[in-house]
Amino acid sequence: MKSLALLRSIRMRLIGPLQIRSFQPDFIPADPKSKPKRYKLPASYDPYGPRPPPSDKIIQLAEKIAALPPEERMQIGPTLRERLRHPKMQSISVEGVDLGARGGAGGGAGKVEEKVEKTAFDIKLEKFDAASKIKVIKEVRAFTSLGLKEAKDMVEKVPVVIKQGVTKEEANEIIEKIKAVGGVAVME
Repeated sequence: MKSLALLRSIRMRLIGPLQIRSFQPDFIPADPKSKPKRYKLPASYDPYGPRPPPSDKIIQLAEKIAALPPEERMQIGPTLRERLRHPKMQSISVEGVDLGARGGAGGGAGKVEEKVEKTAFDIKLEKFDAASKIKVIKEVRAFTSLGLKEAKDMVEKVPVVIKQGVTKEEANEIIEKIKAVGGVAVME
């Protein structure tokens, strides 16, 4: 065996390895002073391909709409939605987002915001007695789908959110159970 390894090492020195990376003769290094190539790209990319130009009827309609005063232009959308029986779009909740600080369009407009009651709550374990650590871990395992090690790691990272998106009644039950075993949890 030793002689076979010795022969292989001698062969490698004489012939070289089986894979050799040699210099490629047709390779020309880039000139560091040259500018990169500019490729002509279309102004906008349309995944559906080129579209036919709009008809004269559509162009006339667009010109008429552009000539309308702003008050009448604002009425076009709701009127078309009603005429074509399109469903009304749901408004997007921006609760907790300060548009005024970011320079949003509605910042400082003086709109009265309605207070929306929260339906989904998070439960946060804030602290627990050191003597009741095992009981708290067992209770955390009971209402989460975590294993023993994951629940132990979670409890040791106090304060930590232990359950998210629960109803108010379920959250109160979990908080009471944790309080009974010696932990302190709050609803957020």
